[in-house]
Order: sequence, then C-alpha cells, then structure tokens
Amino acid sequence: MRRRSLILGGGLLAAGASALALNETDAVSGIRAALERGAASAVSELGRTDGFMTNAKVHIELPGALQSAAKLAKAAGQGRKVEELELAMNRAAEAAVPQARQLLLNAVRDMSVEDGLKILHGEQDAATRFFEAKTREPLGRQFLPIVQQATRKVSLAEKYNAVAGKAAGFGLLKQEDSNIDVYVTAKALDGLFLMVAEEERKIRQDPVRTGSALLKKVFGSL
Repeated sequence: MRRRSLILGGGLLAAGASALALNETDAVSGIRAALERGAASAVSELGRTDGFMTNAKVHIELPGALQSAAKLAKAAGQGRKVEELELAMNRAAEAAVPQARQLLLNAVRDMSVEDGLKILHGEQDAATRFFEAKTREPLGRQFLPIVQQATRKVSLAEKYNAVAGKAAGFGLLKQEDSNIDVYVTAKALDGLFLMVAEEERKIRQDPVRTGSALLKKVFGSL
C-alpha cells in the first residue's frame, strides 16, 4: 500500500514528522477499527433481550397507519393484544440483528483505501452511510427469514392481521404497512444503522474515550 502523507486541517503532516503524523495505512486502519467498533457495539446493544423493546431510540411501534386502530382496540378492551403485538415485533428484530455481525465485518474487510479516506474526511455519519450502502440490501434478505421465523413462533402474523383487519375496515391501513415481516425487517435495519451512527459520532467527537491509540491518532488529527 502507498504510504503518503495526508493534508489535514490545511497543513502537511509528513509520515514520521510527529506523533500525530498520519499516512494512508494509519488512516485506513483507523477507519476499519472505527467501523468494527461501531458494528460490534450496535449488534451487541440491539441483539439481546430488550435491545429494541426498552430503547426509545429504536423501539418498534405499530405502523403509523395502525396507531388509531390500536387506540380503538384498547378502548374496546383489546389493549393486551396490542401490547403483545408490539412486544413480538421488537423481539423479532432482536432475534435478527446478531446475524448482521459477519456481513458488517466483511464490508470492513473489503473497504478500499479510497473508501477509507472518503469516510475519514466525510460527515459525522460517513462510515455509517458506507455500511448502509454496502449492506442494507443483503442484510434485509438475511433478516427477513429470521423475522418470519420469529413471527411464526409468537403468532405475530395472526396478531398483526387481527389489528390490521380492524384498521383496514376503517380505511386506516396503508399498503406499505400491510406485510408485518417486511415492516419489522426495515425497522430493525433502521435501528441498527442508527446505533452504528451514534457510535461513529462518539468516536469522531472524543477518540480519546475509546482507549485506542490508533483511533486517537487518526480522528484526533482532524
């Protein structure tokens, strides 16, 4: 790999010029380390019991089109069914997320030098956007059967259809919300990338906190 100095903050930092000297090797290694850390943190946080259910940032609620129907169901004494449905959706997402780890790590491994440098000098969520562009579609294919298996286990489809049927009767249900497995899969992915983005921002804003000399050197140079 070429080892050339990078221009950071308007100045030339030649390799070996100082403790903060940064070359392409260090820069890309730092980005890979940050991506791996962000992926591991997000998967660990979300891929456990209550990872989605008790986290207000990623908690999966009923589709907006069903909120009114849920209120009607609760008013009709069906509140417990609505709560069971919401719990089951979040449990399905929690079951799917651990499967993301290897695909995310593969994306890190396959990252090019050019990708790494773009991420380094990009926005606060540049690494997350890289992850999403590379992995959202294959992750969706990977998550969907896991979500389907989880929904069958807890009879989620039946519960959803019961509520959705009432919503459809009132003209409240949108077509894009009609497939519960697709809906939960999309929300699981949204939550995953949200948590990766949060970890990325933390690393960029306070690399010292990570305890990693490499991350401190790379992101502390910006």
